[in-house]
Amino acid sequence: MTYLPRSMVALAAIFFVSTAASAQDDPLPSWNDGPTKEAIVGFVEKVTEEGGPDYVRPEDRIATFDNDGTLWAEKPVYFQLLFAIDRVKQLAPEHPEWKDKQPFNAAIEGDMKTLAASGLKGIAELVMASHAGMSPAEFQKIAGDWLATAKHPRFKRPYTDLVYQPMLELLSYLRDNGFTTYIVSGGGIEFVRNFSESKYGIPPAQVVGSSIKTKYEVVDGVPTLIRLPEMNFINDKDGKPVGINQYIGQRPIFASGNSDGDYQMLEWTTAGEGPRFGLILHHTDAEREYAYDRDSSVGRLNKALDDAPSKGWVVIDMKKDWKTVFPSEN
Repeated sequence: MTYLPRSMVALAAIFFVSTAASAQDDPLPSWNDGPTKEAIVGFVEKVTEEGGPDYVRPEDRIATFDNDGTLWAEKPVYFQLLFAIDRVKQLAPEHPEWKDKQPFNAAIEGDMKTLAASGLKGIAELVMASHAGMSPAEFQKIAGDWLATAKHPRFKRPYTDLVYQPMLELLSYLRDNGFTTYIVSGGGIEFVRNFSESKYGIPPAQVVGSSIKTKYEVVDGVPTLIRLPEMNFINDKDGKPVGINQYIGQRPIFASGNSDGDYQMLEWTTAGEGPRFGLILHHTDAEREYAYDRDSSVGRLNKALDDAPSKGWVVIDMKKDWKTVFPSEN
């Protein structure tokens, strides 16, 4: 047996300990080192440095994140749309009139191109028709059951597995540094609230989204809320700053999105006084996820991509900046 000199053993021990420590010290281990990661860390460090010129009080450290295409995947179409399609197909025998009306006919026939083109308004119409007349709790039960069993057609994993590991780390990093994190989604608020805490660590009260109207009734002596087939608020594009103001009541200092639907949220956030940070996820990785931007019917990124340099927004290149995309399968 060959024995190493004590000095070499000591050096090796120091090397491995320092390597392990540096890995633990890295708050964003799934991000490649480079300008994007450096910009994020640099911003967080300067706004949390007490006594520094850019210090921001913890109560003002508000960070808002889009959901579809920013925190989880959104291809081939928005996942809530797939949920609504399944529900419409299930209820179609009770509604023969849907065969002659869009987007219902497209849902029944599986016409994804027409459905994708219908956008968030199409989703809202399907959800309103197929999930009205029930309580929010009943809706969440139906949505939760679907999320627990449905799987993505390409990745063959539950949709809630297709959250972005680097963004989960970013959310945790911000919260560890005194930020309050919110979801500001164009998707249905009650759909997103179903999994926001378990997947993102964001409680339902910190979710802002599109909604249909509800009314209060006493049914058989029980106080009840009933969902109505009427749109209440679409939290997309110029609706996002309005939704932030209504639900949060503070302008964020950090905002992240992935499409032109997030443009106004980014613009409003970074137009405020003091240090501000706008972050855009550019989908560039066709192998590990999807590559799309200007010509996509889902998550179109055109104007925001063009204006990012002049606005000072940081653009994540998924292929270059991320070591991994999704969490490992259990």
